[in-house]
Amino acid sequence: MADMYLYGKNSVLERLKVNSASIKKIFLQENLNLAAIEQLIKQHRIPLERLRPAQLERIKKADNLQGIVAKINEYKYVSLEELLGQEKKLTLLFLDRIYDPQNLGAIIRTAACFGNFAVVIPKHKACAVNDTVIHVAQGGENYTPVSMVSNLTNAIISAKKSGYWIMGATVNKNSQELNKISMPFPLGVVFGSEGEGLRYGVDKYVDIRAQIPMALAKLSFNVSIAFAIFCYETDRQRGRSEK
Repeated sequence: MADMYLYGKNSVLERLKVNSASIKKIFLQENLNLAAIEQLIKQHRIPLERLRPAQLERIKKADNLQGIVAKINEYKYVSLEELLGQEKKLTLLFLDRIYDPQNLGAIIRTAACFGNFAVVIPKHKACAVNDTVIHVAQGGENYTPVSMVSNLTNAIISAKKSGYWIMGATVNKNSQELNKISMPFPLGVVFGSEGEGLRYGVDKYVDIRAQIPMALAKLSFNVSIAFAIFCYETDRQRGRSEK
């Protein structure tokens, strides 16, 4: 199993608080005092090595290490079957051809902030959960399960067979404005790639097509921004339906 490297104060601190067992070793820049982090390192008996800045950068080449790098276990995906089998149904977020790790990391972080979401990504032609993703997620990967599937269309079909409704984030004449839709639950929301949208093979299994209302320039939102807007509205309606 390959190792991964987590870096940055917030990312490492959140991992220490939530999933310390996944941390193999922590490298800390010499003469750097991070009391809260060092206390947790000692509490969980995690090996610690202090290094000069140049040595730290040789371990992980990235901008803004913030003086700390953690060697961690490879990211553990959750199976789709496990997600579909849960008694309390999470809202599933299907990502079709999201290639940018910055976007995937921001999506995982947003999903974690709202809670009760899970992300489903395809194994091919998409970004996997890598070091950059978990850095951008800022600890969100500890709270948002991610499932990697061989075929996204088949995953959507499986979700529908399990009772999920599928809503597609699209921009076309058949789309309804997001804030005017009464969402059914349990729900899966599909997001396509920027510029291309949803593929036909995915779109034909969508029950509801939704778009973000825009009063002025009809430009496209960055996928992570669109994702946050959809998550907010989904969470708002989900909370209302549970009352």
